[in-house]
Amino acid sequence: MKKLFYLALISLLFMACNDSTKIKNKVKLGPISVTETPLSELEKSIERGAVVYEDFCMQCHMTNGKGVPGNFPPLAGSNWLTEKRKESIHSVKYGQRGEIQVNGVTYDGIMTPMGLSDAEVADVLNYVMNSWDNKQAKMVTVEEVTAVEK
Repeated sequence: MKKLFYLALISLLFMACNDSTKIKNKVKLGPISVTETPLSELEKSIERGAVVYEDFCMQCHMTNGKGVPGNFPPLAGSNWLTEKRKESIHSVKYGQRGEIQVNGVTYDGIMTPMGLSDAEVADVLNYVMNSWDNKQAKMVTVEEVTAVEK
C-alpha cells in the first residue's frame, strides 16, 4: 500500500513538473525590447518633490493639496503659487508667519521652517506647482531658491 501511495505521489509530481514545462514551452521567451524615454530634469525633480511633500507638507495641506479651510491654505489651484513665486519659495525655505491671501481667502497662521535644503525646496515646489490642477512652465531651480534670502 505504501509503495502504491509513493508511486502515485511521484506520478503526480512528475505530471505537475511536466505540465509546467509544457506551459513554459508555450510562452516564447525572446529578447524583449523596452524603450524608455529618459525623464526630464523637471520630472526627476517632481518625483523627488513628491517624497518631500509626503514627509513634510501633506499633514497640513492634505494629499489632495486642498489644505484645511480656515487653517491651512490650499496648494491645489493656488493663486499664491502662480502670482507670488518668490514669496512661495521664501515660505517653503524659511516658513511663513502672518496674513496671506490665497484664492481670495485670508489665512493668518504659522508655517514653521522645515529645515529643507535648497534642492529639497526646489523639488517640493516643482511637485506642488505641477500637481493637481497646477501647471507651471518654468521649473524652480536650486539657484533660484539659493537666491531667495531671509
